Amino acid sequence: MSAIEPAVDAGSSAIIPPKAGRREWVGLAVLALPCLLYSMDLTVLNLAVPQLSAVLNPSSIQLLWIVDIYGFMVAGSLITMGTLGDRIGRRRLLMLGAAAFGAASVFAAFVTSAEMLIVARAVLGIAAATLAPSTLSLIRNMFLDPGQRTVAIGIWIASFSAGGALGPVIGGVLLSYFWWGSVFLVALPVMALLLILGPVLLPEYRDPKAGRLDIFSAVLSLGAVLPVIYGIKRIAEDGPNGVSALCILLGLVIGATFARRQLRLADPLIDMRLFRAPAFSTSLAVNIIGVFVAFGMFLFMAQYFQLVLGMSPLEAGLWMAPMGGTFIIGSMLAPLVISRMRPGFVLAGGLMVTTLGYIMVGMAAGPGGFWLLIFGSIIFCLGLSPVFTLTTDLVVSTAPPERAGAAAALAETSSEFGGALGIAILGSLATAAYRSTMGAAVPPDLPPAAMETALNTLGGAMVVAVQLPPGPGAALLDAARQAFSQGFFLSVSACAVIALIGAILAGVMLRRVQIGGAH
Repeated sequence: MSAIEPAVDAGSSAIIPPKAGRREWVGLAVLALPCLLYSMDLTVLNLAVPQLSAVLNPSSIQLLWIVDIYGFMVAGSLITMGTLGDRIGRRRLLMLGAAAFGAASVFAAFVTSAEMLIVARAVLGIAAATLAPSTLSLIRNMFLDPGQRTVAIGIWIASFSAGGALGPVIGGVLLSYFWWGSVFLVALPVMALLLILGPVLLPEYRDPKAGRLDIFSAVLSLGAVLPVIYGIKRIAEDGPNGVSALCILLGLVIGATFARRQLRLADPLIDMRLFRAPAFSTSLAVNIIGVFVAFGMFLFMAQYFQLVLGMSPLEAGLWMAPMGGTFIIGSMLAPLVISRMRPGFVLAGGLMVTTLGYIMVGMAAGPGGFWLLIFGSIIFCLGLSPVFTLTTDLVVSTAPPERAGAAAALAETSSEFGGALGIAILGSLATAAYRSTMGAAVPPDLPPAAMETALNTLGGAMVVAVQLPPGPGAALLDAARQAFSQGFFLSVSACAVIALIGAILAGVMLRRVQIGGAH
């Protein structure tokens, strides 16, 4: 019997899914390459900002777009790219995306103006949007056995974590010896290897009954996602205002139009009936919750280490390394737990452990706080690690194989929304707490501009404190650190509550769901 032929159980009429062989597992290693690169590119540019700013001299608005346009284009293009892979072939789309990503990386490395870099980053984002849906949908088709597919998805998730951990290290080494554009050239050997090995090791899958791509639906999906992500990001940066609210409202209106159109089309971009399955819709919701609390914590932890505890960037990175390592190990071990328990119980248990970790971090303001902070962060990473593996598995396995690309794109889009929401809502909460506490601590005789700077961020307060006499400056800095800490621990408490809500949601809605999305 070949690796692709299903077996039939002699004692029953049930079809036993075929086991993946050596070719599929080697192919999985190939699929991990673009995942590593995808997450590396999200972080590596941040290190190069000071150097590229000195060379290209971008305005503040241009610099904002240089940093943000990649993520915006990824989020806005995921649904279209996932569905396109179902139609033209997942491997073909992956190869096209890899070639485009490599070419755009070369262009970005040698640009001579801020405008050119914005264009290059936009193209990189569109190309990157082909990677995650293509790789995940290929895994759905290569690993038909539910147990093996869970292991494969665990490895897939771990490759993203590894890329996020390696990005700053590799970027830091390159920037120490080469020009800022060298950080983009990391993509070339990875994409070259993918283009060479992909056609040999990866099978091709496409929906043989797929119709034509509805261009208007693709435009609507972009128009629904981009304004919402942009509006949420504006809230994180400037607080709630009319512009951010208008952007989010516009995105929701376009999203409703998109949904209605999908229900009318014979061959929709997204089959809206998928959302009727509890395994699908609840898994997406739990995934958003998991990414929400993870992104919010990672955002504040690095700032807390450096600005409050006074660590250097290297020291902060080293103390945060156990978090990334725990997440990678937990993602690899998650299939062992999942194989012995129902998904709902695993997700509920994982999020309960996450809640415990956040409670420990929230207690770090007292005696022995530093070690509570470290151990609590390890525990919440351990609790979250099976959540992403299992929710992703449930989303792609609930969808029919011919719709795997669209389902994978929805899983990735939910992650983008969860991350943006976490940064915006938790960031706004921490900022409000900071400003409220600092209002009474800022000297009243400060110039208005300096007062606003000190009230905005801890980093701004540190700049103002240096300009004051030693006594008032030290008092202002101490008050700013206390205010930031209060905002940080308030956000941690919010994460604990949200993780607990996610645990209850998963335990109730997925209690009868089995691996593979079946009831």
